[in-house]
Amino acid sequence: MTELTELTAVRLLDGYRKGEWSPVEATRAALERAEAIQPEVNAFVRLTAEDALERARESEERWRRGEPRGLLDGVPVTVKDILLLRGTPTLRGSRAVDPAGRWDEDAPSVARLREHGAVFLGKTTTPEYGWKGVTDSPLSGVTRNPWDPARTAGGSSGGSAAAVALGAGPLSLGTDGGGSVRIPASFCGIFALKPTYGRVPLYPASAFGTLAHVGPMTRDAADAALLMDVIGHPDSRDWSALAPPPGAYAEGLAGGVRGLRVAYSPSLGGQVAVRPAVATAVRRAVERLAELGAYVTETDPDLTDPVEAFHTLWFSGAARVTQHLGPRQREALDPGLREICARGARYSALEYLAAVDVRMDLGRRMGRFHDTYDLLVTPTLPITAFEAGTEVPKGSGHRRWTGWTPFTYPFNMTQQPAASVPVGADGDGLPIGLQLVAARHRDDLVLRAAHALYEAGVATAGRPTPSGS
Repeated sequence: MTELTELTAVRLLDGYRKGEWSPVEATRAALERAEAIQPEVNAFVRLTAEDALERARESEERWRRGEPRGLLDGVPVTVKDILLLRGTPTLRGSRAVDPAGRWDEDAPSVARLREHGAVFLGKTTTPEYGWKGVTDSPLSGVTRNPWDPARTAGGSSGGSAAAVALGAGPLSLGTDGGGSVRIPASFCGIFALKPTYGRVPLYPASAFGTLAHVGPMTRDAADAALLMDVIGHPDSRDWSALAPPPGAYAEGLAGGVRGLRVAYSPSLGGQVAVRPAVATAVRRAVERLAELGAYVTETDPDLTDPVEAFHTLWFSGAARVTQHLGPRQREALDPGLREICARGARYSALEYLAAVDVRMDLGRRMGRFHDTYDLLVTPTLPITAFEAGTEVPKGSGHRRWTGWTPFTYPFNMTQQPAASVPVGADGDGLPIGLQLVAARHRDDLVLRAAHALYEAGVATAGRPTPSGS
């Protein structure tokens, strides 16, 4: 018997079309899996089972009539609890948000999913206001890794990554301001794309400004391309949204990598200490790209670590998002968030603009780099998942999460599309991610190359065993 929770969205839809299974069956299976994994992994803030089953029944009737609504009719999806989902509180991992709000509006990406008939299973966990690279918060506790619950799922879209990895819906919407879909994708062994800034509209606007992206978290690149064909269209509420893409991402996947110019940077010119297991797995995948016809050159972008400029932008955003809170509410914040907010509030306008200058120069240098190379390949992270409940690995010497994510946040500053692809596991069985980066607006190249790795059997971390199922 087919295990519905193990299927991609593409395969589920094919089964609906052929009458092999129904949206109700798929939704029930996903909800049962979500309930089974929740006690150990803690991927969800809330499940909306009754609403999900009602939408699934409506979808089933449309499929019975041969009149599916859009591209994702009946597919179970989850939504990170940063994005608005009509009828459901969006608490952003914080006790400072009142659950009794109106909650009568969808975020743009959520609205597109609703229009295409997707079935919402519930909201996934996030650190408070999505501020760090692991997922724990005073509101919802610690989200754990599907492969080893003693370790972190990563963040800030950790709940989404764990849900997808364990079969609680094949698709999830995450947000990424410094690596927040790619970090947990790498730690949990799934695919995630941070699209070009503006490709997926965002409303309300993030306090982290144009660092913040919305992106798909999926089982593979084909599902991500399908999801992008739904959510990657403008919305009048986002003044920075891009015009519609020139074509369907799903239709461009088959182009492969033959003839693409690929730059492989193992450590950003020696700036990053990468664990041997990670380095080996990524190099092996890059060699496969060459075998598939890509022209691979080992070289480094002109990229001096912009962490201080990123901190100025990020900490200022954190201060802004919490500016309205009173003293008692501030005292209840995640201590790390409270600390960076205090620092962010002290920056002057001139310091902020100096960080913008660093960002603009970095964008110019990466733009020139992509005049020569179609894709840049790096590890997604230099490490695999570490102990849950901490911001940084014990004994690492890092002060903040940016210390162990040097490959991710620079490409939020440049607004480039970047994806994490699973390319194996370390000696402890923990997933390893490879990062693909392209020039702005070339999301299609990132998806094509990732799909080629899946088709070649390189992009895999296996499947974790869900507890309680």
